[in-house]
Amino acid sequence: MSKKDIEKRHHTTFEELKHLTEGNAEFWYARDLQVALDYASWDKFKRVILKAITACENSGQASDNHFSRVGKMVQLGSGSQREIEDYQLSRYACYLIVQNGDPSKPVIANGQTYFAIQTRRQELADDAAFQRLKEEEKRLFLRKEVREHNKQLVEAAQQAGVESTLDFAIFQNHGYKGLYGGLDAKGIHQRKGLKKSQQILDNMGSTELAANLFRATQTEEKLRREKVQGKSHANSTHFEVGKKVRQTIQELGGTMPEDLPTPDEDLKKLERRTKAQKKLKNDEV
Repeated sequence: MSKKDIEKRHHTTFEELKHLTEGNAEFWYARDLQVALDYASWDKFKRVILKAITACENSGQASDNHFSRVGKMVQLGSGSQREIEDYQLSRYACYLIVQNGDPSKPVIANGQTYFAIQTRRQELADDAAFQRLKEEEKRLFLRKEVREHNKQLVEAAQQAGVESTLDFAIFQNHGYKGLYGGLDAKGIHQRKGLKKSQQILDNMGSTELAANLFRATQTEEKLRREKVQGKSHANSTHFEVGKKVRQTIQELGGTMPEDLPTPDEDLKKLERRTKAQKKLKNDEV
């Protein structure tokens, strides 16, 4: 089975295994996920679950909100039934399980970035405060997030061996090429019809900024998690993550980043206008 076939099977299976509560909240059963992730032994899979619970608690979240221990009745060959241990898992719990799974399993290795992207996308979709923001406010918020995470990405890339300014420009272009179907920074700049002085990230809508935020955060995590070394390996990692984000957008029926509209106002101008408005209000007070 090819890598692409493994990815497709895994992603499709995961969504097919989803259940909904009466309140329309999504959850998965650990026993189902065990099979999807190619774990033959429940005892081995439970050790992964316990590691994921620890990771959840270390992140400051209540594990009970994501890992609910339940009993499940199964049919025996004799026709009788017995109860076995199971868990109801949130999407975040599934993400943590995949992140703590055996990376030598292709289905785990290929699922790590996918789950991370899906989880972050769901967090933004579920964030009521974020959804109440106007488009320009979402752009300002996400641009700030991208700016901060790009600093962490630079640090992770440097640790991997991406040292000079030219090295990093090449590294960044690999991420863009993966996400934008082969377009590098110059190609995106031309596609958007931007002036030389305008930056690509300052001329994206909130949807496109979110895609680039996923690309940056997941590349940084993957570089650190897999202890990537060497410029070539770092570049290919960035490309693969960008490509995976693009694939996820496609699977969700979204618009490809290069086809999204360019906002009328550059974020630099928007930031200056917002600061001026705040200053005016403060002066009035």
